[in-house]
Amino acid sequence: MPSTAEKRATYRKLHESGCFVIPNPWDIGTARYMQGLGFKALASTSAGYAFTLGLPDGSVTRDTMLAHFRAVAAATDVPINADFENGYADAPADVAESVRLAVATGVAGLSIEDSTGDTAAPLYDFDLALARVRAARAAIDQAGGDTVFTARSEGFIAGRPDLAETIRRLKAFADAGADCLYAPGIKTPDQIAAVVQAVAPKPVNFLMGAATDLTVADLAGLGVRRISLGGTLARAAWTALKGALGEIAEEGKFSRLAGTIANKELNAFFRDDMQKRPS
Repeated sequence: MPSTAEKRATYRKLHESGCFVIPNPWDIGTARYMQGLGFKALASTSAGYAFTLGLPDGSVTRDTMLAHFRAVAAATDVPINADFENGYADAPADVAESVRLAVATGVAGLSIEDSTGDTAAPLYDFDLALARVRAARAAIDQAGGDTVFTARSEGFIAGRPDLAETIRRLKAFADAGADCLYAPGIKTPDQIAAVVQAVAPKPVNFLMGAATDLTVADLAGLGVRRISLGGTLARAAWTALKGALGEIAEEGKFSRLAGTIANKELNAFFRDDMQKRPS
């Protein structure tokens, strides 16, 4: 298995050119399966993992989330990016401490949001948001600087869909040392191109949160470097579960089970995968 340093170097290299998809597993099994399909990097999903614990997104404790990062990073050969929400802190010094702990789990990258979790004031004030990014950058540098740092501006999914303000924040975050910039919730080609151009030459992550006509080639043409899916794949799995169970409970029928992947196929995949792991 590659070392943490090697995974981080690989992950950083992926951000230098081209466009890659970074799907989001929510446990070790899904991580190993996605890795087996040939994806070059993976990213955790705070929502997807929370649902496995029977919790809403944003309710997982910092210690539990750090343990999750550590487990998935140790179980995979490819780089893992950590969805670290708002760093489990408001004050920059506390964000720095959280980032230090996240880096120690062995992840190759991590992201920090500018959202507060408060619906009345969903984004940190600009100056505080910027100070938080600087604190995260300093913590990563003190730990060696090789962990890829993504700064996120959450306005479009936090009730403040202001493109000009989102760009203002992302440009400031880029200048403050973020390696990659991310504005979840932007959707149109014009919005995407505007964000890419504003922070160039820094790479941009785009969230594919729903079915769309946009393809990887389309997004690459707009200058997107990284495409993640957040909790979308987890929600796709829950959608299938909801549909099958709803039909059973409400109609006493089982037609939604048609086309289900066979135990034999999954057993074969994981048996082969297990044999590839170092003893």
